[in-house]
Amino acid sequence: MKNPISIFILDVSNSSNDEMGIELSHYLDQLVIWISEWTDGIGPIKIKHRAGDEIIFIGYGYSTAFIIAYYVNWIWKFKQHKPYFGLSFGDIERELEEIDIEKWIHPLIKQARYANDLIKQESRRTPFKFELDQFYIHDPLQESFTFHHYRFEFEQLLNSLLTAQQWLIKEQTDIQEQVYRYYLILQQKKTVAALLGKTASTISSHFKKGKSEEIHQIFQEIHRTLYSLQKKMHQDDQENLESKELMNSIQNYLKNHYGKIIS
Repeated sequence: MKNPISIFILDVSNSSNDEMGIELSHYLDQLVIWISEWTDGIGPIKIKHRAGDEIIFIGYGYSTAFIIAYYVNWIWKFKQHKPYFGLSFGDIERELEEIDIEKWIHPLIKQARYANDLIKQESRRTPFKFELDQFYIHDPLQESFTFHHYRFEFEQLLNSLLTAQQWLIKEQTDIQEQVYRYYLILQQKKTVAALLGKTASTISSHFKKGKSEEIHQIFQEIHRTLYSLQKKMHQDDQENLESKELMNSIQNYLKNHYGKIIS
């Protein structure tokens, strides 16, 4: 049986700074703990902090890695040392529980690594990049499904949406960015207003002027599309992290711990 999974490889910008190395390493250790708690009771994952400034994550479900990476990016602590994520998704023959993340060699890992390397070469790094076409093993049995015919085009569309989203984010002021960060967790503008000590109308104004609705819609469309694709390809699959359940778990955890997580 084929199992749908997704992968991210997280790397950190400017992490070679000696003064920040130890602090960043401790922070990445903490992130591994948080992500493990977000997914606790929902489904099995594989996650490892390795090579000093890198985290590799594997989870069931096409949208899982992207959802987790998106939240990590928005709660990230160090503005001068931002994370970036090479992403891939697809199917494997093995059960995730059987995989040794340190030794596993697979085209999906190579895709995520390749996407991560492409970001590393950019002068202005984008936080996310999907790679779906390089290293793909041609499978004639699956060629009747259009996704496998058009992996490159699908990859281009996802990355174009993420680039457009990043342009909108770069135009945000500090307060507009803060409003969206808390909205992503709390999901209610009134609650964000109470937390930040501002009126609801002020928060709504920052939300609108900062294009937060458009930014959030791109996030929602990507994870819905990935989940929909997964459901079409795995009609009988029952062992996936449901995207809504995962997001609820992340949001509830961050609501209860935002004081120590978000500075």
